[in-house]
Amino acid sequence: MFKELGQMMSMLKNLPKMKEEAEKLQQQLAQIHADGNAGGGMVTARVNGTMQLVSCTISEDALKMQDKEMLEDLVTAAVNQALQKARELVAEETGKMAMGMGMPNFPTS
Repeated sequence: MFKELGQMMSMLKNLPKMKEEAEKLQQQLAQIHADGNAGGGMVTARVNGTMQLVSCTISEDALKMQDKEMLEDLVTAAVNQALQKARELVAEETGKMAMGMGMPNFPTS
């Protein structure tokens, strides 16, 4: 218990540095991109590390199918895949930052 208390006190001393590192992390996260696809590449989605959809591409073949429900499912699957990959990349970057500052590595899920 005292070890954890000591770590907390140490972290409090480093608040200005932690704030600076958190701002750097936000900038880095905006630069992260993760792609997802569905339907053998008929739909591709790209999200950034702040979990914003950056782009979504639908192939001509997907449009020719004229199946609205299937296309919606493909878009959903591609976006969800990209989001999952982005979450993993963000967790890696956050863990690196935390370890670099001597913070404990907390589980991300």
